[in-house]
Amino acid sequence: MSRKPKKGYFVRGQFVAEGSELDLELKAELKGTTEASRTDLKRESTELQKLGEALLTLRADLMSRLALPDKLVEALAEARRITNFEGKRRQMQFIGKLMRGLEEDVLQSVRDALEDQRRGAAGDALALHQAEEWRDKLIADEDALEQWLHEHPRTDTQQLRALIRQARKDVQPDAESISKGLAPRHGRAYREIFQLVKGHLGGIDDDPQAEGRPSDLS
Repeated sequence: MSRKPKKGYFVRGQFVAEGSELDLELKAELKGTTEASRTDLKRESTELQKLGEALLTLRADLMSRLALPDKLVEALAEARRITNFEGKRRQMQFIGKLMRGLEEDVLQSVRDALEDQRRGAAGDALALHQAEEWRDKLIADEDALEQWLHEHPRTDTQQLRALIRQARKDVQPDAESISKGLAPRHGRAYREIFQLVKGHLGGIDDDPQAEGRPSDLS
């Protein structure tokens, strides 16, 4: 009596019987690879949707550098107009779908533009912090002016000296303020020193036409 042949398949020239230990190992490996691929696809889809959301915050000058398809540009503009939560959510899903159709070089240009914006914002915050530190130092420290002029020789020395003198007068509290525990009020000179310092830290020293430029006071 002939034996019934086993069901199975060949892998790299080796017969694998269905239900065997090797069969189960191969199927588990295959299933694991499939699941991993699905996970990777979902992760990529989520990342691209977040990238699309970040595009809504990108400055117009940086946006103009990107070679985005018109359909995506229009979808982003529509998303900015939508105020309804559910409508916004659906629109962002649509934007995510459009993002998945972009070439990798376009996606990289989007990431680069967002990074440029992030670095610019961080640089602006640092410049403001440095200007505040220099303003306070110039008013409080007698030696600070000499240090500032050494580092920024194109500064209008007379103007800065006059502003510092006035700022020091302005911060002197009167008897009434002291009795009430009030902090000293800062006058116009205090604000002008900040604007002057910020201008030089922002590159006015490199501009030969910038010396004597009036401060932009608000």
